[in-house]
Amino acid sequence: MSLNEELKKKFDKYISNNVNLSNYSWFNLGGPAEYFFKPLNEKQLIEFLKINKKNKLSITILGAGSNTLIRDNGIKGVVIKLGSSFSDIKLKDKLTIKAGAATLDRKISNFAKENGIGGLEFLSCIPGSIGGSVIMNSGCYGSDISKVLVSINVVDIKSCQEKEIKFEEIEFYYRGNNLSKNFIITSVTLKGKIESRSMIEKNQRNLIEKKKLTQPSQIKTCGSTFKNLSSEKKAWQIIKETGCSEFKEGDAEISKKHCNFFVNNGNAKSSDIEKLINKVKKTVNDKTGIKLELEIKIIGE
Repeated sequence: MSLNEELKKKFDKYISNNVNLSNYSWFNLGGPAEYFFKPLNEKQLIEFLKINKKNKLSITILGAGSNTLIRDNGIKGVVIKLGSSFSDIKLKDKLTIKAGAATLDRKISNFAKENGIGGLEFLSCIPGSIGGSVIMNSGCYGSDISKVLVSINVVDIKSCQEKEIKFEEIEFYYRGNNLSKNFIITSVTLKGKIESRSMIEKNQRNLIEKKKLTQPSQIKTCGSTFKNLSSEKKAWQIIKETGCSEFKEGDAEISKKHCNFFVNNGNAKSSDIEKLINKVKKTVNDKTGIKLELEIKIIGE
């Protein structure tokens, strides 16, 4: 029996071949996944990982695709995207929320608002799912995940075991942490603070309005391309000051509204976005000596 037949027999509709990944990227770009697996639950995920110890397919975890550029030739091995059963959300106590890793950040923010939990309003402005937000230590307007995280549940790719990791065991830094690449986050526990619903609504509305005024929306982009250099010096300022904001490559360009947002105008290739990124990096480095670091992830062949 071929690997293809074995996987189809074992995982049926939950695994597919040659799936177009552009449907799973906010850039609307990317080639095919050799295998695309959407596990039904933790048990099925662990079952797959145990079988894969023999097959040794390389594993790529894909979240909401909101900060990911997938290259034109796609991804070899298996792309794992957690299915809808990983999008549940519930109260653990009056200030603590447990959410599946595939739950969208804005859904958590709204759930917190409905339950009178403050401190999570910033999540309404972060595109993507909560699992990816933990990996990235996503944040905005003075808040980030590390300030509200209690714990995460993961499945270890190597041991195929589930485990809980407390906040205290994780070292967070700007847009990242020291979590092992072998962990697949399956759920996240967050804690907010007591706040009146009216105040939460006001805070959330103000943040959303602020975002609308300064960042592009309704276009094919993946959020901030480069990390900020410090709280004083933003990446967009460096891009503007070095004359990069008018750069284009094919049908890829830089947003007129916010020049740290790179845009697929409709007919760009992933390679156009990547060339544009590299052109900006080189120009900034040549003119200032500053090495811009990517905030988005570039994956694939």
